[in-house]
Amino acid sequence: MIRINLLQFRSARTKENIRRQLSISLLVVIMTLVSLFGVYLLLGSQIDDLNSRIKTTTAELEKYDKINREIEEIKKKLDNLNKKMDVIRQLEANRYEPVRLMEILTQMIIDKRMWFTLMETKPGVVSINGIAMDDKTVADFMVRLEGCGLFSAVSLKTLKQVEVQKTPLKSFEISCQKKPLKTAETQGPEQAGAKKK
Repeated sequence: MIRINLLQFRSARTKENIRRQLSISLLVVIMTLVSLFGVYLLLGSQIDDLNSRIKTTTAELEKYDKINREIEEIKKKLDNLNKKMDVIRQLEANRYEPVRLMEILTQMIIDKRMWFTLMETKPGVVSINGIAMDDKTVADFMVRLEGCGLFSAVSLKTLKQVEVQKTPLKSFEISCQKKPLKTAETQGPEQAGAKKK
């Protein structure tokens, strides 16, 4: 019988298998490293892109913040200007008020029966001091003041007997609450003069 030594063949086959497995393992490791490197490059590119976007967005935000600050400054200046314009309008509206008030009061006076000794105006209040021939004259004058449309309330503060050149007269002090300017303006001196008749 012929004996064949197969050990060498098995040994060569085993070595071949080991080489093949090592080659496959090495190839898998290389492929994995290449894949990881590719992922690393891709992620690095994305990170750089995101950083670039962040810088751009931050620059835009700073630009818009600057614009917002400028807008706020403009709004403050506009508010300040509007306040000044309101003051100017108020001053313009009040400019002729003393003349108008005097004109209305002279239309309200009862001719040859009374005269003023003092007139004082404060914000919202007019105080009138004067001399009248009698109580009825003072009462008629107060009724005229109430009807002129310039005052919201007319009240008699004092009324006392005085003697001027041995003639008995009445000294009076009347306080009048002024209506707001726009309300009072709707009824001017012409209407007030019409009511006194």
